[in-house]
Amino acid sequence: MKVGMLGLLRVVVLMLVLRVSSSSSASYSGRQTGRKSMLPVPAQATTSSLMLNRVGNSVVLPLHGNVYPDGFFDVTLNIGQPSKPYFLDPDTGSDLTWLQCDLKGPCQRFTKAPHPHYKPSNNPVLCEDPLCKSLHPPEYKCVRTEQCDYELWFEDGSSTRGVLVKDAFSFNFRDGKQLEHSLALGCGYNQTPGPFPNPNDGVLGLGKGKLSIVSQLSKDGLVRNIIGHCISVRGGGYLFFGDDHYDSSLVQWISMSSDLPEYYSPGWVELKFGGQPTGIKDLLTVFDSGSSYTYLFPPAYEALITLVKEELTGKSLNEALDDETLPLCWKGERPFKSLDDVREYFKPIALSFANDEKDTQFELPPEAYLIISHKENVCLGILNGTAGRNLNIIGDISMQDKVVIYDNEKQRIGWAPEKNCDQLPKSKSTSI
Repeated sequence: MKVGMLGLLRVVVLMLVLRVSSSSSASYSGRQTGRKSMLPVPAQATTSSLMLNRVGNSVVLPLHGNVYPDGFFDVTLNIGQPSKPYFLDPDTGSDLTWLQCDLKGPCQRFTKAPHPHYKPSNNPVLCEDPLCKSLHPPEYKCVRTEQCDYELWFEDGSSTRGVLVKDAFSFNFRDGKQLEHSLALGCGYNQTPGPFPNPNDGVLGLGKGKLSIVSQLSKDGLVRNIIGHCISVRGGGYLFFGDDHYDSSLVQWISMSSDLPEYYSPGWVELKFGGQPTGIKDLLTVFDSGSSYTYLFPPAYEALITLVKEELTGKSLNEALDDETLPLCWKGERPFKSLDDVREYFKPIALSFANDEKDTQFELPPEAYLIISHKENVCLGILNGTAGRNLNIIGDISMQDKVVIYDNEKQRIGWAPEKNCDQLPKSKSTSI
């Protein structure tokens, strides 16, 4: 979810194009001899170098990284037989979990990763499997029935090609059992990097589709189909699956919209600035943890920039044209050391939801849309979105210091302020 120095849009799978190449796909048959059991095993029969924290009926994973300067987050999951740790970029805008994969085939190509490439067990997903069909448009015809080929293209020009497989994922649940459970994931044997390659081993797909890891766990009765995360403005945070982690009465809820049913969308919003309506409305919006920054449809972006610049008129800030950290930065009379130094100059922003009678608002205080650059200037973390499509992205910067919940069972999105996102919630098991 890196956006990098030029502010390039990296909205993972939100602008997904599917393409399948039968002539150049790797063949899975004969990859390894023998099939290992994929059934869950008792805790005492399983070991792992990583214990996942648990709270109530949920699995909690520590988040590592930050919005700036890294521009990436990752969680660690143990996958495979034998189980090995991998760093995955958690992405609510994508269904498919995938790893760079050591699979023999033509056109092998990899990007730099922190761990050796994943070696899959001999358990391919067949092309007729519903999980495979969820990757492709309805008119797709199988070329190889014995395996599920895919190729995904992303907005920044990167892509991944691979085959769908099943393998063991290690989790700890509330009952104290460490479980190895078979889940589908992508074995990516050909990666085309974008301008700012993802430094992780792969992506953790947390979208609404059948292939999402939590959708698979929920279908098998292991957790409820609820995802949440808490991203700290200081870096780090945590990700959780399940529903026993939060007090629902303290959460502001908004229904997921039917206007964009494939994504976590609250529907249409109006932008408020300093508590006042702006006339910037009818913005179709998506929550996406796969995007470091927040993006507005170009007309809305230009209107917001005008409001911000008008608000800064007469104040001791000047545009920092020599700072290319993000498209718009300002310098002060003295270098800025933290967001506390600039809060007085900027008004809060809010998103008001059109489909909500309670006038529920998603608040963006200055620290939810600004960063302090390496040049000690303040930069705007709301960027210009894709021309030609009214799609507005609420990215990680605007979800900091909030618990954000995606309740797929009740089809709603919720959030609540939380200043301790960099501290893992209390748990009976804290061994990592």
